[in-house]
Amino acid sequence: MTAASTTATTVLQATQSDVLQEIQSNFLLNSSLWVNIALAGVAILLFVAMGRDIESPRAKLIWVATMLVPLVSISSYAGLASGLTVGFLQMPPGHALAGQDVLSPWGRYLTWTFSTPMILLALGLLADTDIASLFTAITMDIGMCVTGLAAALITSSHLLRWVFYGISCAFFLAVLYVLLVQWPADAEAAGTSEIFGTLKLLTVVLWLGYPILWALGSEGVALLSVGVTSWGYSGLDILAKYVFAFLLLRWVAANEGTVSGSGMGIGSGGAAPADD
Repeated sequence: MTAASTTATTVLQATQSDVLQEIQSNFLLNSSLWVNIALAGVAILLFVAMGRDIESPRAKLIWVATMLVPLVSISSYAGLASGLTVGFLQMPPGHALAGQDVLSPWGRYLTWTFSTPMILLALGLLADTDIASLFTAITMDIGMCVTGLAAALITSSHLLRWVFYGISCAFFLAVLYVLLVQWPADAEAAGTSEIFGTLKLLTVVLWLGYPILWALGSEGVALLSVGVTSWGYSGLDILAKYVFAFLLLRWVAANEGTVSGSGMGIGSGGAAPADD
């Protein structure tokens, strides 16, 4: 190993150690991560038990998609709590904290990039939507998360942070259109409109909180501290993921006949079979 690589490794280790120390010294931040880890673990065990008797293919797909939500979350939050996916960023000129090193838990965006598509997959399966509509919702969602990450990590320009924030919100509007306009009709045809309506409302209301927190937190105008913002995100995650998943799995387990009896629009594009 060269002297340069040794120095780089030492700096990396020191930086991660400093990050971990900062996390552990911030009670609000640290507790917001570990509470989520604990609840994700409980959710995993609970959802395994809730899905043990599910047999129909479509219901199983919903269960697997839902299970992946806490599985992704516990992995990602462990990365945050260890300091692996957290770093210090120096805010650019024009930012409220310009020139200051701000702790950035950017690993949250990894959580959302991998977990929110599973939420949409479960909702799409519940509504028995067609594959094109499902693909649209999931890809727009991934675009929303990735551009949100870009907005959080850019340190070269304050303006560009808000440009990427705006792009992320545009992707979000596309997701909202699918949830509020396209899928309700599919759910009505599938006989799942009541539970879909509840979960749709829960998802839309809670997901609207994320861009608001971004704008108010240290990544935006810095009205909220890192610890308060982290608890805000964790609270939204608890409701939008674990409570959402519990309500969905409870309904699917009790109404498997309705789920298995629909036309499986995702597999067939929602088209009726042709006459011979």
